[in-house]
Amino acid sequence: MSAEPTLLAPPDGQETQGAPPSAGRSGWASLRPLVLRLHFYAGVLIAPFLLVAATTGLLYACSYQAEKIVYSHELRVPVGENKTELPLSEQVAAARKAHPEGTVNAVRPSPEDGATTRVLLSGAPGVDADHTLAVFVNPYNGEVRGALEQYGSTGALPLRTWIDELHRDLHLGETGRLYSELAASWLWVIAGGGLVLWFGRRRSRRKLRGTTGRRRTLSLHGSAGVWAATGLVFLSATGLTWSTYAGASVGDLREAIGQTTPALTASAAGGGGEHAGHGAAGAAGATGDGVGLDAVLKAARAEGLSDPVEVVPPADASSAYVVRQIQRSWPEKQDSVAVDPATGEVTEVLRFADYPVLAKLTRWGIDAHTGTLFGAANQIALVALALCLILMIVWGYRMWWQRGREGSFGRPLPRGAWQHVPAYVLVPLMAVTAVLGYFMPLLGIPLAAFLAVDIAMGEIAYRRGRRRYT
Repeated sequence: MSAEPTLLAPPDGQETQGAPPSAGRSGWASLRPLVLRLHFYAGVLIAPFLLVAATTGLLYACSYQAEKIVYSHELRVPVGENKTELPLSEQVAAARKAHPEGTVNAVRPSPEDGATTRVLLSGAPGVDADHTLAVFVNPYNGEVRGALEQYGSTGALPLRTWIDELHRDLHLGETGRLYSELAASWLWVIAGGGLVLWFGRRRSRRKLRGTTGRRRTLSLHGSAGVWAATGLVFLSATGLTWSTYAGASVGDLREAIGQTTPALTASAAGGGGEHAGHGAAGAAGATGDGVGLDAVLKAARAEGLSDPVEVVPPADASSAYVVRQIQRSWPEKQDSVAVDPATGEVTEVLRFADYPVLAKLTRWGIDAHTGTLFGAANQIALVALALCLILMIVWGYRMWWQRGREGSFGRPLPRGAWQHVPAYVLVPLMAVTAVLGYFMPLLGIPLAAFLAVDIAMGEIAYRRGRRRYT
């Protein structure tokens, strides 16, 4: 999003590097050039990172449906006439017979007719430490349909995992995550600034019909931005919640005000030991010692935990089974229970309804960002947002090209915009920017770099005698 051409280029061929301060300027008229300059430079310099994030995000939004097609053999089986499933313990035994390597990390019973059961193994040879080997079992006859590496709470298989890592860090590890955090840190600034500039224009200059050249490109860019702005700001905010630096700040804030995501704390005997979750699972508990998986699952069902669920075996002799709902689509199913492996009694219940407000919002935000909260509709919306962002970036660069004349490509906007902003607006604005930059360093550091380069360029222009106002 941007603003009208008359303010993007000096009139009558003038090549001024600034504009004389106007003592009478106040309010939006004084702030607008500063917002325009920030929007222009942020768009030009950050857009490549946004383009990568939008393209990979588009691929990820499509990966859910692609996964169902590519891995249909592992994921689906014929239902049969009687629809009678084998006991869960027998399904796990069939998986362990085919894949005795590693230990049972968790079991995801078939959530619906025709879906396979997943037995998740940790420590399997050739599988990343933070991934599991998912063994797919036909719940009706115990046939092992295959085994695939799985990652994350949504059960991403190799195709979606590869795209997810491409979107998150370009397969460059922790260093690569900086690119996505940089894009998320600036996306809301660019979208918000463009939205303000668009609505600050005269209504007659927002029209698309009948326009040509740069003004048409500007109208396309701005109109798309207006429709997509809310979604883009949402993606920026939710993306930052699990980023490296800003995400840590969000986590610290939630902890400070008591809004962290709760977890089950009960041991098998009902004491206070913290359950290890996805730690090294006890193989004995998974293969039938104690009350066994089927009794544990029955106890969880009695507490209202409907499919889809995940059963995590005890981490050690003093721990309990944990059964938790893993549905990420609306309405949320996020309840969990701890079950004593010796007696089959539920020792603790944690309801999603009892989560703190920020914990719920974080959960919903992440699920909407990743395309699971509203299922296929959510994924379609993400595809539309990604396509819109890609087009806006293309139109933005085209405007930059069209803005040049006489072979001058993308002439910069006039300097000195900050001098027109009243002190009572500028000082609080600088304070807010400093605070945001502290908590979002990949916003603050590039912004400081922009200012340093801009000041240096202005000083060079001044010494060469080409700058008339600063």
